[in-house]
Amino acid sequence: MSTIRTASTELKYHPEAYRFVDQALRYTQKQLGRLPDSGEQEFDEESAHISGPELLNGIRELALEEFGLMTIPVFRHWGVRSTDDFGRIVFDFIERGAMRKTDRDRLSDFFDVYGFDEVFDRNYRIDASQAFRN
Repeated sequence: MSTIRTASTELKYHPEAYRFVDQALRYTQKQLGRLPDSGEQEFDEESAHISGPELLNGIRELALEEFGLMTIPVFRHWGVRSTDDFGRIVFDFIERGAMRKTDRDRLSDFFDVYGFDEVFDRNYRIDASQAFRN
């Protein structure tokens, strides 16, 4: 799942939302130590698998790094209003053959995992520790 090749008129969400989910998948795999080594001949998809809640955690972390307090407006611009929408993007990728799922993966794994206002606004913390160092 590396390139979005579908015309934007066919996509349910803004193309950048799809790119971000693709980026967040790799980010999450890296954070969890599930990226295959570049020298590996055989790739074990099961060991690299990321669950819905794991991906949503990676999406949260990456969004805070990339967009900070602008996360909610960026997501709204993309048509993403809740974690449910990220699940729909993932399953859209699956339908297009750009991602695979296991028998355990369900769209409902993405439903109401966290609220955007809570994790991207109310609980947002600015790390000012480096600002006051000599």
